Amino acid sequence: MKHLPASATALLGLLACACKPSESAGGDSSTGAGTPGGVPLVSELPPELIEGTPKPMKVPNLEPAAKAAPEFLVPEGTTLLSAGKPVTSSDDFPLIGDLTLVTDGDKNAGEGYFVELMDGLQWVQIDLEQSQPIEAVWVWHFHSQKRAYHDVIVQVSDDPEFASGVTTVFNNDYDDSAGMGKGGDRPYVETRFGKVIDAGGAKGRYVRLYSQGNTSNQMNHYIEVEVHGAPAS
Repeated sequence: MKHLPASATALLGLLACACKPSESAGGDSSTGAGTPGGVPLVSELPPELIEGTPKPMKVPNLEPAAKAAPEFLVPEGTTLLSAGKPVTSSDDFPLIGDLTLVTDGDKNAGEGYFVELMDGLQWVQIDLEQSQPIEAVWVWHFHSQKRAYHDVIVQVSDDPEFASGVTTVFNNDYDDSAGMGKGGDRPYVETRFGKVIDAGGAKGRYVRLYSQGNTSNQMNHYIEVEVHGAPAS
């Protein structure tokens, strides 16, 4: 068998890498939830990193863990609105990490990549700095261990106090333990693929996300939150 010169072998390897697409969410525009006839919502996905032994997830109507990137369609021109935007929280002093991690673009798992808030019902809030139509909220709470977070509620408003003009786009609080009404959305298992929430074009400057512990412990975590919508006109 004739061997190729080392230089030719290296060139072929580079070409193969260049042709291989990076893993990201997206799919055929004829399938998937979201906007009919829209374009796939795309985001870079983090690598798999599973640590520790997960605890049993005794949660009713639990959605199975995602095994592939979600397919979600958005209107053409939809863009990432939340990159680097200011984040505040109900917990003024996170136990681990800093709130800037929520919108820094890094979705890796493990120490140094997530913020941990204290137990009980807690929230993080992203200020988009102007009111804009929102198509999707993509959330990564934690993905180095299979777990489900309780009372995941996502709301949009122009009021920073969320006292008026509030639109709830996701609520999986099945027993009203958060005190904001029972939700019709299913609890789900955290994975590296995150959770895409359909915001349906709800307009607002602020996006607030609640949780109340998880099936592994009582703390609340966020690795990354992406808010996708129409750019400001």
